[in-house]
Amino acid sequence: MARPQATSTLLVDDGRVRVTRWDFAPGAETGWHRHGLDYLVVPMTDCAFLLEEKDGAREIDIGTGAAYRRDCGVEHNVVNRGAEAMAFVEVELKG
Repeated sequence: MARPQATSTLLVDDGRVRVTRWDFAPGAETGWHRHGLDYLVVPMTDCAFLLEEKDGAREIDIGTGAAYRRDCGVEHNVVNRGAEAMAFVEVELKG
């Protein structure tokens, strides 16, 4: 069964950053992708991630307003494994 797609909204894209808001219904996913830039994620809601990577999947719970950073290059798919809608802001760092 195909998962619903998360919705992305571009908020800022200038010479220094690209800021995107991601909104997920329960069970929705980003789809497999790889970032070309280092980035950080700031949850706008409590988030129950299923983070799928080529070596397997892991469950991550992160609260509203917390943040984490990742280096570019890891192919992954983000899935809302929770029963409630979730949202986060992703900030990609340019040069």
